[in-house]
Amino acid sequence: MKLYIKYMVSNRCKMMVKSELEKLGLHYGAVELGEAEVKEQITDEQREQLKIALLKSGLELMDDKKAVLIEKIKNVIIEMVHYADELPRIKNSEYISQKLQHDYTYLANLFSETTGITIEHYIIAHKIERVKELLLYDELNLTEISYRLNYSSVAHLSNQFKKVTGLTPSFFKKLRHKRRNSLEDV
Repeated sequence: MKLYIKYMVSNRCKMMVKSELEKLGLHYGAVELGEAEVKEQITDEQREQLKIALLKSGLELMDDKKAVLIEKIKNVIIEMVHYADELPRIKNSEYISQKLQHDYTYLANLFSETTGITIEHYIIAHKIERVKELLLYDELNLTEISYRLNYSSVAHLSNQFKKVTGLTPSFFKKLRHKRRNSLEDV
């Protein structure tokens, strides 16, 4: 049985979900961003206990099919931008559509109606957070970062970075104390 969990965007979240499942004596298989596979049927009481435990940690057990799909879209984007070594070399729309096995137009309309922003703006926000992270690590130069994140050029990355943050990437790099946003806040 699959459980869908809102705001589950990091490895720390996955560890927390595993811990809560273990506390309830539930056996689980895969625990991925936004979902956990439980090997047995869970009782209403166990579901309620899990729901309460997850809420205390800032996570939310979901039942609504559209909300689940929105979270899946977000998780595909987070995984693509933050956890892949390189972004796929196909269009974002194609990638998301293939991963979720839904028509992209349907996904895009549902996402926009529910969140108030487009999928593309959501991707851009996450890409800029990833750029900030990579700049702070100081392991890659801007050319390498732009290639890794699938920008057409360093100029394109710099323009988008400035549009979103109000700063140039090089000025941002000088402001090492500038706080990054957590993935949950993007």
